[in-house]
Amino acid sequence: MSTAQDPATAAPAPLDPAAAVGALALGDDALVLSHRLAEWTGHAPVLEEEVALANIALDLLGQARTLLSLVGDEDELAFLREERAFRNVQLVEQPNGDFAHTVARQLYFSVYQELLYGQLAAAGEPSPLAPLAAKAVKEVAYHRDHAEQWTLRLGDGTETSHARMRAGLDALWRFTGELFRPVGGLAVDWAGLEAAWLATVGGVLERATLALPEGPRGTGWSAGAGREGVHTEPFGRMLAEMQHLHRSHPGASW
Repeated sequence: MSTAQDPATAAPAPLDPAAAVGALALGDDALVLSHRLAEWTGHAPVLEEEVALANIALDLLGQARTLLSLVGDEDELAFLREERAFRNVQLVEQPNGDFAHTVARQLYFSVYQELLYGQLAAAGEPSPLAPLAAKAVKEVAYHRDHAEQWTLRLGDGTETSHARMRAGLDALWRFTGELFRPVGGLAVDWAGLEAAWLATVGGVLERATLALPEGPRGTGWSAGAGREGVHTEPFGRMLAEMQHLHRSHPGASW
C-alpha cells in the first residue's frame, strides 16, 4: 500500500481482543470497497467521476490502513489472508455492475457507515476507535452526499436511468440486513442504527421518485454471512487480483 497514514488517527497501542474483532471487520469493509471503487479508474462515465470515485477509494483505503494497523501488520492482513479470514460484509464485495449499480451500493453503505461512525465517535474515550470514527465520519458524509446526489439524478432522470437505478437498488437489497448484525467490540445501538438507516435511505429514495425495495434482507439463502468469513463468488476473483502482485513477489521492496 502506498498512501500516507494520518498520524492523528494512528493508535500505536494494541487493542484488546474484543476491540480487535471490531477493528478488523470495519477495516475489511473499507479495504474491499476501496478496491471495488478503484476498479472504476479509466472506466467512469465522465472525467469528474474518475476523480470523485478515486478520492472516495483513497479515503476508504486510509481508513483501512488505520484500522488494520490496530490489529496487526496491514500488508499481511490485506495481501496474505485467505478468503475465509476476511470479515467484511458481503455488500461491499459485490461487483460494480453498471454505474447505477455502484451508486446503489454507495448509497446503502455510506449511509450505514456515516451513522455507525457517528455513534462510535459520540462514545468518545475510552473507546479505542473513537478518534478514527471522529475523523472518518467527516469523510463519509461526503461519500454519502455524493451517492445521494447521484441517486436523485438517476432516479428522477430519464426512464432508462430510473430503471437502472431501480435495478441496482433491488439487486443489492438482500445484502443490507447484514449491516446491522452486532459486531464484537463495537458498542453500537444496532436497532437504532437500522431504524435511522431505513429512514435516511427511504427519504432519499422518495425524493428520487423511488421506493425502498421489498423482499428479504439477508435472511434468505446465502446473503449475510460475510462477518463469519462466508463470501460470495465474486469476492474470490477480486481477492486474487488484489493479492496477485504481493504474493508473486513475497518480501520484495520498492
